[in-house]
Amino acid sequence: MTLIVGNKRFSSWSLRPWLLMKQYGIPFEEKLIPLDQPQTNREILQYSPSGRVPCLVDGKLTVWDSLAIAEYLNEKFPDKQMWPRDTAWRAWARSMSCEMHSGFQRLRENLPHDLQKELKDFDWTVARQDIERIWQIWTECLTASGGPFLFKEFSIADAMFAPVVNRFVSYGVPTEGLVRKYVEWMREVPAHREWIRAGLSEDLKMPRYEV
Repeated sequence: MTLIVGNKRFSSWSLRPWLLMKQYGIPFEEKLIPLDQPQTNREILQYSPSGRVPCLVDGKLTVWDSLAIAEYLNEKFPDKQMWPRDTAWRAWARSMSCEMHSGFQRLRENLPHDLQKELKDFDWTVARQDIERIWQIWTECLTASGGPFLFKEFSIADAMFAPVVNRFVSYGVPTEGLVRKYVEWMREVPAHREWIRAGLSEDLKMPRYEV
């Protein structure tokens, strides 16, 4: 299998399936296509019919979109149990993952994923409603499960929210209690640390993203 991803500094959508595959020990080859370059769209279209990353190529099969890739991997490797085992928790995890996938537009627009930022005076309140909703989701999950991950053990839900963890760090979004512990724990996950280190070391100039 080959996973097509964008720059680790910026590509929050690429992080999700990459982290999932690393965390569950699924072997794959990585193809990184730099974003916002003259040849970017042409290169991505060689793999992804949507013209976007991430994209998973498994033999003759192509799967694009982070959540679709996660669901495919869960079916291909059922022994990995990537969703919670409990039926109610599994439904809960899917619901919040879909909410993350389709919502939080103010957060995306105003706090773009950028691992090389660590701002102290950013006005995160421009996305207050989204951020407060995320605080609520995490607090409810961690209270119910006891942590350290949203549903005790790492799941697709954690992979879906991993970029938000990084956004909170980059833009100085305040956290406390269970939410703070979750942010700290997620940043220490070995696979996530590997992605972060790679993103911090990237030096490609991308004016459209560097705002």
